[in-house]
Amino acid sequence: MRTDPLLEGLTPGRGAEAPDAGPEARRGGSRLVIHIDGAARGNPGPAGIGVMLDGGAGPVRTLYRYIGETTNNVAEYEALLLALREAQGLHPAGVRIRSDSELLVRQIQGRYRVKSPRLATLYAQARTLIQQLSTADCRFSIEHIGRELNRQADALANRAIDEALSALPNTRSRS
Repeated sequence: MRTDPLLEGLTPGRGAEAPDAGPEARRGGSRLVIHIDGAARGNPGPAGIGVMLDGGAGPVRTLYRYIGETTNNVAEYEALLLALREAQGLHPAGVRIRSDSELLVRQIQGRYRVKSPRLATLYAQARTLIQQLSTADCRFSIEHIGRELNRQADALANRAIDEALSALPNTRSRS
């Protein structure tokens, strides 16, 4: 078998394992820190979500999405759901969610009750995804951080809104 002399002596870098390497890879696998944010201009109003996945050496993936008109709290939950789904696909050994939404964090931690029926539905979806991560040997945690520590996720959420609104036809009449 012929080997490339340039590759001899190299060891696989971070994230070089196959995307679905399975439980063996997860035991010593990566840990993701995921910043999430939801934004709504007006409450309800045009809303976007931003998610930044960091594997320790910088962003692994950044995502943003316009989600239509809704409340800020719904946008925060939608950002969490997107983050959890993305994390599942990466099979990490650990996931730490960081959010500037105290309500979301305290509800997921079980410290606040979920009273809103709309949020209760999203909460149940999030709990299911968290349970699935746990079943796959992934440690989950969530923490509340100040807005100043969540600027990148906030910028992504607002970018989603800006791009969506700029794509709408201008309905103002000119005289």
